[in-house]
Amino acid sequence: MGTDEVAAPHRTPTERILFTGAVIVWLIACARLALYLYVGGRYGYFIDELYFIACSNHLAWGYVDIAPLVALVVKISRLLFGDSTQSIRLFAALAGAASILLTGRLARELGGGRFAQGLAALSLFLAPVVLSVSNYISMNALELPIWLGCVLLIVRIVRTGNQKLWLWVGLLAGIGLNNKYSMAFLGAGIAGGLLLTAERRMFLKPWIWLAGLLAFLFAVPNLVWNIQNQFPFLQMMANRTANVPYHSLASFFVRQVVLLSPVSLPVWLCGLGWYLFDREGKRYRTIGCAFLIVAAIMLLPATKPYYMLPAYPMLLAAGAVQMESWFSRRGLRWLKPAYVVTLMASGLVALPFGLPVLSPATCAHYAEALHVAPPPMKQAGNGPLPAFFANQLGWEEMTRAVASAWWHLPREGRSSTAILARDFGEAGAIDLLGRKYGLPGAISGHQNYYLWGPREYTGESVLAIGFPQQQLASWFDSVEPVGMVWHPYSMASERFIIYHCRSPKQPMAALWPAMKIWR
Repeated sequence: MGTDEVAAPHRTPTERILFTGAVIVWLIACARLALYLYVGGRYGYFIDELYFIACSNHLAWGYVDIAPLVALVVKISRLLFGDSTQSIRLFAALAGAASILLTGRLARELGGGRFAQGLAALSLFLAPVVLSVSNYISMNALELPIWLGCVLLIVRIVRTGNQKLWLWVGLLAGIGLNNKYSMAFLGAGIAGGLLLTAERRMFLKPWIWLAGLLAFLFAVPNLVWNIQNQFPFLQMMANRTANVPYHSLASFFVRQVVLLSPVSLPVWLCGLGWYLFDREGKRYRTIGCAFLIVAAIMLLPATKPYYMLPAYPMLLAAGAVQMESWFSRRGLRWLKPAYVVTLMASGLVALPFGLPVLSPATCAHYAEALHVAPPPMKQAGNGPLPAFFANQLGWEEMTRAVASAWWHLPREGRSSTAILARDFGEAGAIDLLGRKYGLPGAISGHQNYYLWGPREYTGESVLAIGFPQQQLASWFDSVEPVGMVWHPYSMASERFIIYHCRSPKQPMAALWPAMKIWR
């Protein structure tokens, strides 16, 4: 227990409970849930959510680009609560709140008191990337508490010597592998961290091996699916890595600082130093080494800056413990409230970039005022909003425009006309939002839509959305514009002409491989 959590003698028993670190952490987690209630349905579906909803209609042990868990979670949330944005985002919000609780708990497990627990939880809560990730359902939202749970258990194993806890690590790791394959990165990091420290002796006991076996058994169904489908995920990753350079260390570091907030930089840097060099922290040096190994892996091509996100809470917890120790010294105690106020102030400034608390127009002006606006709409950029917000706008308008074009087609050929979408967002929007307009489900060559195939469509009549005319002309003899999709705040790629295509150069089944997009 940290020194600042020792109950002051003048406090009543009730006050002692209300002023504990656990209560502070719970209040921060509840604040995260309150934000979800406020902004969960403010904009529309995120592009990936539309795809996950489509995947939830085709439950399987694997998909081209994702592991199976997120589709199952979306299916459960839809069955229980419906299809609204707030409904399908509930589990993401709960995962975000759980991550805050686990981060505070990890700080306590590392010896932190009230201030350390609260600072660790607050740092995670206010990180712009965490606000974004936990505001829509995805593997990334679910990944945070899974990684944190594994790290918390390993810290407890080191502290107590209870090797049987490895079985729980194996269980969580198995679930994590079915959520996102990057769970293997944490496994590699932990294994490397153990080998680089005195904790390598754990490999002499059976429990860690049983944990690995348990995790593998959980991953077997997805592995079988990948074998049966010729490892589509590896094919997709190979496409992504083609001609993609390695991240430079400098650019990687700068992006991490921006995503987590520059004000929290001292916290997680102190955390890394605490694990590696502090007299108390060196006991858990395995965790610091694991972080460095994961970071090295994340420098590879095809990784994205936010992939590193689930590794940072372990540093935030340790850094908060270190800063609590420093700030408790005589003459430095004023730094506790000063740092918290600074962190909260910076978090409020960055809040509109993590959550849709502002209208699209106001958000665009806010971004421009802070000189972080993307390129103007007339350029080939994302429009006036950050991509995270732009990817939540325009889907209803697109679906309505496609429905208008659809119902203006000749009645006799309408039922045999396929709606061909360029990407899974467009296809997912047609599948979900198009039902109220009487539209059939879409087909697409993007990601798992390719495996679902062209169904019964021959290609004699196709309503194409999102494709350039030149590409369509290589597949069809007749390409006629019949509508337009445009939204002032959507992604630039989601502003396009709708084409009615006829007379295919080959039957749809023969054209289908050329429409495959795995990237």
